[in-house]
Amino acid sequence: MTISLPATKYSLRVRLASSALGGCLAAVLFVGTPLRADADPVLAKVNGSEIHQSDVNLAAEELGPSLAQMDPAAKQENVLSFLIDMKIIAKAAEEKKIENSEEFKKRLAFARDRLLMDRLLASQAKAAITDDAMKTVYADASKQITSEQEVHARHILVQTEDEAKKIEDELKKGADFVELAKKESKDPGASDGGDLGFFTKEQMVPEFSKVAFALEPGKISDPIKTQFGWHIIKVEEKRARKAPDFDEVKPQVEQFVTRKAQAEYVTKLREAAKVERMDKPAHPANASGDKANSAKPADGKTPAKK
Repeated sequence: MTISLPATKYSLRVRLASSALGGCLAAVLFVGTPLRADADPVLAKVNGSEIHQSDVNLAAEELGPSLAQMDPAAKQENVLSFLIDMKIIAKAAEEKKIENSEEFKKRLAFARDRLLMDRLLASQAKAAITDDAMKTVYADASKQITSEQEVHARHILVQTEDEAKKIEDELKKGADFVELAKKESKDPGASDGGDLGFFTKEQMVPEFSKVAFALEPGKISDPIKTQFGWHIIKVEEKRARKAPDFDEVKPQVEQFVTRKAQAEYVTKLREAAKVERMDKPAHPANASGDKANSAKPADGKTPAKK
């Protein structure tokens, strides 16, 4: 089970900045964990330039996806070979004075800014991820979840109203709902007696939810029509929606706390900065201090079952 966390309002720019903790972030985090000399042996020398185990570890983080299927020994060998080639090629590039080109200088400046941003955002995230902060987010989200009602229902799905009425008559005569569902229903869950499990209102199409949530446990509906055909619904049970255990959703909570802290920090820095856009006129809202670029929060709804 997943947990729906409350949406935060922050600009698209903030989202882009806070989601930038990709490849460079792995490098930043590693750089922040220095190794002792005896734990960081020299693995190779290229024209006198040393390659340490820490260099291999750093490169492995950067190249992660392409190395995912390799065993540790093969990964170590491939990354070391890559670094040796990189040193050789970088030396050749220096001899050709490539670092003096304007393109190289721009790319180097971009990489520096990116690394600085990642380092700072990583430190903000680390400070924000406390037990209290995560438990607070979990508690707030759990309250929203447990305030919802869930219904456990079965249904029989057929294509025509006449078929649905025929099944309705059989049920009124005492036929077993589960057996009729197995025999007559066109739904993929027919083999389970039409069992839909527990669901919330948003997880079903409106016509279905309206009837299912109005029925009392043990009751059977009249035939109803949706985009999928004609249904007869039997409600088995109703309950308040259960929140998952904290440990089950801890990674999601940690990610939410991280991104929220980073987003708020970037927003604060942006508000204090002087930003001049030369490519377009200033938005009227900017003059009054409104955040014109605020993104709307996601609605967080679960897609309807089909």
